[in-house]
Amino acid sequence: MNQLKSFKSVLNLTVIVAGLGYFVDLFDITLYGVVRVASLKDLGLTDPAEILSSGILIYNAQMIGMMVGGLIWGILADKRGRLSVMFGSILLYSLANIVNAFVTDVPSYALCRFFGGLGLAGELGAAVTLVAESLPKEKRGLGTTVVATLGMLGIVAAAYVGQILPWKMAYLAGGLMGILLLFARFKIAESHLFQAAPAKENRGNFFLLLRPRRLTIYLACILIGVPIYFTTGVLFTFAPELTAGLGVVGEVTAGNAILFGSLGLTLGDLGSGLLSQWLRSRRKAVAAALIAAFGLLLIYLRVPSLSSNVIYGITFAIGICVGYWAVLVTMVAEQFGTNVRATATTTVPNFVRGSAVFATSSFAYLKAEMAASHAALLVGSVCFGLALLALTKLDETFGRDLDFQESHAGVETAAESSETRAPLKVTNSAAN
Repeated sequence: MNQLKSFKSVLNLTVIVAGLGYFVDLFDITLYGVVRVASLKDLGLTDPAEILSSGILIYNAQMIGMMVGGLIWGILADKRGRLSVMFGSILLYSLANIVNAFVTDVPSYALCRFFGGLGLAGELGAAVTLVAESLPKEKRGLGTTVVATLGMLGIVAAAYVGQILPWKMAYLAGGLMGILLLFARFKIAESHLFQAAPAKENRGNFFLLLRPRRLTIYLACILIGVPIYFTTGVLFTFAPELTAGLGVVGEVTAGNAILFGSLGLTLGDLGSGLLSQWLRSRRKAVAAALIAAFGLLLIYLRVPSLSSNVIYGITFAIGICVGYWAVLVTMVAEQFGTNVRATATTTVPNFVRGSAVFATSSFAYLKAEMAASHAALLVGSVCFGLALLALTKLDETFGRDLDFQESHAGVETAAESSETRAPLKVTNSAAN
C-alpha cells in the first residue's frame, strides 16, 4: 500500500511525458530488430548470410549514431536545458522514421538508421535528468522507474506492431507517434536545479568527466549497462541464428524472441526499481540482476534440445533479470553534478547502446570460427564479467542530494557563490 501511494505521488505530468517519450524512443530502437529480415528481403536480399551481414551493418549504423548523438545532445542539455534537447531529439528521430519508410537499398536504410540513432540519443538522458532533478531524493528512483517501465512497453509495442503491420507502415507509425508527442512537451517545465545552477562556463564541460576518479566512475557506469544491450542486440535480435545449432524443437523467430524478451524487460525495470527502493541500494539490486541473468544465459546456450516455448520462457526470464535500466540511469544521474549531469546521463546510456556494435561485431567474427551459441557465450561472459567488476568501483548513491556542481578543483555545492564556495571534502563517492 505504501509503495502504491509512493507511485501515485510521482505520477506528475513531467514523469508521464518523459515516460511516453521513452516509449517512442524504445519503439523505434526495437522496431528494426523485428522487421530486419522482412524489410531486407523486401529490398531484394535473399541470401541468409547477406541478410545477416547487412542487418549487422544497419544495426551498427544506428548504434554509432546514438554514440555520436549522446555526446552532442548531452552537452546541449547541460548548456541549453533539458527540455530543448527532448524536443529536438524527438523531432529528429521522428522525421528519420518517416523517411525510413521510403528507403530502396541498404545504404539508404543504414543512413536513415544513423540519423534515427542520432535523434534517439537525446531522449532518455534529458528525460531522466529532468525527472531526477524534479522529484524528492527519496522518490526519484520511483520516478525513473515509471519512466523506464513506460519506455519498455514501447519494446513490447514494437515487437507486436512490427509483426502485424508491413515494415514501412510500422516505421511511419513510429514517426507519427513522435510528432504527436511533441505537443505534450510544451506543457512541462524546465528543471529548477538547472535554472538555479551557477558556473555557466562549466555547463556541459565533458572534460570534467575525464578527471581521474570521475573517469573511473564514468566508465564503470557504461560497463554496468553493457549486458543489457548484449542481451537485446545478440540474444534477442539473432535468436534464429543462435538456436539453429542447438537442436531446438520448433521454430524460434526474432519477432517472438524480442516480444517475450521485451515483456521481461518491462517487468524487470519495474521490479528492479522496486527492489532498489526496498533494499535502499542501487548496487545490490544490479548485482542480483547480473548474477541471475548470467545463470540463465548458461542454460539458454548450453542445454541442448529445448523446445521453442522453453527458449521463449528463458528469454522472458533473462529479460526480467537484465531489466535494471531504470536503476542504472538513476545511478548515473546521482553520480555527477548538475552542470554535467545531463551530459553524463545522456552519453552513458548511448555508449551502452553503442556497445552493441562491439557485441554484435564480436559475435559475427567469432561465429565464423565456432558455433553461434559458443560465440554468444564467449561474448556474453566478457560483458557480464566486466559489468560485475565495474559495479565494485561505484559507491552507493541511494538518497543522495543532487544539488552539487562539478569543477576542475573537485565537487562543489551549488548553494555557494562562485567567489566563496570551496570543494567539498571527500567523504563519499559524490565528492570523488
